[in-house]
Amino acid sequence: MNPQPGLVREFLDSLRNKLILKIIFPIAFILFASIFLWSWYHVENQREATIESLTLGADRVASTVKLGLHYAMMLNSREDIQQIVGNYSKLKEIRGVRIINKGGEVMFASAGEQPHVFISRKDPLCQACHQGLVPKLQPTLTEAIYKDSEEHGERVLRLVSPILNEQGCSDPSGCHFHRAEDKILGVLDLAFSLADSDTIISESRQHTLYLAFAQFVITFATLAGLFFALIKRPITRIIRDARLIAQGKTLRRRSVVAHDEIGQLAEAIYQMGADLVAKNEQLSLQKNLYQDLFEGVPCIITVQDRNFRLLRFNKTFEERFNAKLGEHCYKAYKNRDSKCPDCPVEKTFKSGRFHTTEESGCYRDGSMAHWIVNTAPIYDGQGNLVAAMEMCLDITERKELEGELKRSEKKYMDIFNNIPSAVFVLDQADFSIRDCNRGAVHLYGFEKSELAKMSFLDLFADVEKAAFVKAMKKGQDIDQTKHITKDGREFFVSINSSPSEFNKNKVYLVTVSDISNRLETEQQLIQASKMATLGEMATGVAHEINQPLSVIQTSVDLIKRSLSRGEPPAEALLKRVTELVAEQVERSTKIINHMREFGRKSEIHLEAVALNDVLRRSFDFFSQQLSLRSIEVAWELDEKLPLVRCEANRMEQVFINFLINARDAIEERAAKTGDPQSPRRIGIKTMHNNGFVSVRISDTGTGIPEAMMARIFEPFFTTKQVGKGTGLGLSISYGIIKDYGGSINVVNNEDGGASFFIRLPVAGERAGGGE
Repeated sequence: MNPQPGLVREFLDSLRNKLILKIIFPIAFILFASIFLWSWYHVENQREATIESLTLGADRVASTVKLGLHYAMMLNSREDIQQIVGNYSKLKEIRGVRIINKGGEVMFASAGEQPHVFISRKDPLCQACHQGLVPKLQPTLTEAIYKDSEEHGERVLRLVSPILNEQGCSDPSGCHFHRAEDKILGVLDLAFSLADSDTIISESRQHTLYLAFAQFVITFATLAGLFFALIKRPITRIIRDARLIAQGKTLRRRSVVAHDEIGQLAEAIYQMGADLVAKNEQLSLQKNLYQDLFEGVPCIITVQDRNFRLLRFNKTFEERFNAKLGEHCYKAYKNRDSKCPDCPVEKTFKSGRFHTTEESGCYRDGSMAHWIVNTAPIYDGQGNLVAAMEMCLDITERKELEGELKRSEKKYMDIFNNIPSAVFVLDQADFSIRDCNRGAVHLYGFEKSELAKMSFLDLFADVEKAAFVKAMKKGQDIDQTKHITKDGREFFVSINSSPSEFNKNKVYLVTVSDISNRLETEQQLIQASKMATLGEMATGVAHEINQPLSVIQTSVDLIKRSLSRGEPPAEALLKRVTELVAEQVERSTKIINHMREFGRKSEIHLEAVALNDVLRRSFDFFSQQLSLRSIEVAWELDEKLPLVRCEANRMEQVFINFLINARDAIEERAAKTGDPQSPRRIGIKTMHNNGFVSVRISDTGTGIPEAMMARIFEPFFTTKQVGKGTGLGLSISYGIIKDYGGSINVVNNEDGGASFFIRLPVAGERAGGGE
């Protein structure tokens, strides 16, 4: 039987008018929708969170594996590495562990993995880092997961983690190393099982559905739900946060919905936890920094108590000494049985201050070592000095270099002092003597302390100082100059100089050689050459003197004839005869004096000389020799010729040597050709140009063979026949010209004969002024 329509309508109206139903139905609809959406979101979020948590766990495991392998890899202990790989592969979630080098070869692998196979660059494992143009040193976690597949009936996740090149791996002092430019040494490949996570996700999905259904059925039927939501749940969170704070973990900030007392309490707990965690992190950072500095500094560090016992030491100390905690420092450093006499640690304990000193000892391998030692006090929280830190910086290499430097300096000083010549170190500014060797003390007679207070110019004869300064400024050496000893004795020296540096100052390094003996020998050789020249010219000189004697004899005979006839000589005749005799006596005296002057041993004294006058004197002395042989002399003199600085007597000998050689060459050509009409001519020409005076002496003789051209100035070398030349004339002439800063050159003439060119520098203004 069907109910009446009115009753149904009334029932529905009654339900519609009930407040609880008005609240329940909308809330039921909203709750159903919200729970459904929340359930879906929660399931998805839980699944992603589980995968993410597993991935993070896998990354942490990879980091843990690398840390576990670090020490073994530093020692290159392959057995330990393989054992560590095998141990990690035994973990529940891990299905495989592989270590692959940068060449793609699997170096170590757990059971079930294939070792020593090569992986292609195109493999997903390599593409995790090489998928771009530039390989990534640190791929993101998402990029590191290169494979998520089904293996052996379960879902397996594969993750790759690069093994970076650290400083210890490229340190050449280690047992093995890689190149510093290599960024990655290899990768760590881990395989994780997702079976448990898939089970968790499935169970989570079921539980979420059950919970959603329960929540929808129960709704919030009882106040227990309100108390749970409003009071117990916030208090539980606060307790959990407090425990996280106690563990030193960072809290995740939550948005506070309510501003009641519970919400304010939660905010206070969060703020307190954040402050504590920040301070704890700062303290941990400082501790780690101190530890890194303590272990990482490249010096030896120990911490000692008042009894000099080792409380702590760094890795560098441990590597270099056979020592252990509690051992005395003096035993570890120097193998002593008692405290060092001048201990810096003891001074630090007494004064509470830093101390620095230098110490020496031995490393455990027996090698000698030197250190700069710094000590510092260590105080406790109450300000009591409880320990001292000793830091030793190895300066062994520096000490060895100092020893080498001292030995080098001693060697230099030995060489410097034992050089037979006098050596000076002069200041470039004022020529003051900075240093000198024993040779200088012996040569000049001054003590070294006396020379150190003098200028090098004080050692010169007054007229020689300006020439030395000028030569030094031009960077020239001085072949011959006159110096004075402490007792006033003058002697001749040659000076060689070069710019240098001494104690960071610009100086001249000057070598002085005593050439007095050499010049004396040269003078004797020159004198012998003069005597030989005079002997060779004896015939001509005798003829020169015989002419005035003949005139005198004729005059005397004329007077005698007059007297023999008993007739007194006429006054005019007597006057004429006396004048004629006086002229011839003067002529003979002039010839004899010239011979005496030429033959005397000349003193070495430079003066301003006119070369034209010297050439004329040489010709006057030699003219009779040429006249007897019908040799013509052609003169071409520059009457404005500047003066040169030399010795007139020596230059006269040089010119006579060249005239003798020209005479002999002309005679030799006439003898070879047998032609009495062969040219007999000597040309003498002077000129000046560019600060030099030149003299050309040419002849019409035999000339000089090209093969002998380079040797004619050598001592005892001659082109003349045996017995007709000593070979010293040109050699002596060459030496004389060189002493005056000049040069000699020779060329053969086109029409026969040879020409000698003598070139001398013009005297300075002072010399040219008639000094």
